Amino acid sequence: MKITVVGAGAVGATCADNIARKELAQELILLDIKEGFAEGKSIDMMQTAALLGFDTKIKGVTNDYASTAGSEVVVITSGLPRKPGMTREELIGTNANIVKGVTENILKYSPDTIIIVVSNPMDTMNYLTLKTSGLPKNRIIGMGGALDSARFKYYLSQELDCSPGDLNAVVIGGHGDTTMIPLINHATWNSIPVTQFLSKEQQDKIVKATMVGGATLTGLIGTSAWYAPGAGTAAMVESIVRDEKKLISSGVYLDGEYGQSDISLVVPIIIGKNGVEKILDFKLSDEEQTTFNKSADAVRSMNNVLTEMKLI
Repeated sequence: MKITVVGAGAVGATCADNIARKELAQELILLDIKEGFAEGKSIDMMQTAALLGFDTKIKGVTNDYASTAGSEVVVITSGLPRKPGMTREELIGTNANIVKGVTENILKYSPDTIIIVVSNPMDTMNYLTLKTSGLPKNRIIGMGGALDSARFKYYLSQELDCSPGDLNAVVIGGHGDTTMIPLINHATWNSIPVTQFLSKEQQDKIVKATMVGGATLTGLIGTSAWYAPGAGTAAMVESIVRDEKKLISSGVYLDGEYGQSDISLVVPIIIGKNGVEKILDFKLSDEEQTTFNKSADAVRSMNNVLTEMKLI
């Protein structure tokens, strides 16, 4: 098994570190545009192998896409990170050209790969990757939902004073501060609805905290988060590599599901060896569906920028 992570920044390196520790691949390629950057990160990680007990071989390369040949899974984290005060929409202009170029180069050497898109704005970058790659929609997956759902479980666990591992909770919609939808009415604590333990005030507090979870961290540390995004991406890779069939809320191209078409949005899916194996219907309430439709409208307006820039 060979896996490539494009972008050796904080998120990409953390993702690669998780993949190596879990021994999800015999060979892991870490690629970056900055001279020596990926090489240095890979050597640093390889020097932990004796300490952590993994045998994955990590190789860092500078813009050498030939080294990625034959990758079964490729993670794209390339692009500018979000800075304080910056919206995901503002990232489109720069990141769209980066992601499109990376996708084209990857497919020259790994035409049968499954691509996980992490670059922001994730919904639009996932849509761009699908439209420009020519790959079937099951092989293009956006990471944002895995991260947002993990944040949702964190805030729930803090309010409930319980283990996050005992919670089932998903976020759908767009991967953005105003477009994501934490499904509080579908969240459970070991199969019991969390709404039985939380007041309406507590529920609203959790939902709001989840929605601004990324912005909260950006304000605190001065850049986008990396531990949870890296771990969330690695969890998706693991479900593909080990064919785990895990339910992970992720960005996928919709063709009528949830009442939307020709758009990439976060919904609950099953991830296995073929990538997106099934899109699950959570049967939203009328209020949830209305909110989902509004989220789709906001994402679609961002996607229109791609048309204006003649990228699709």
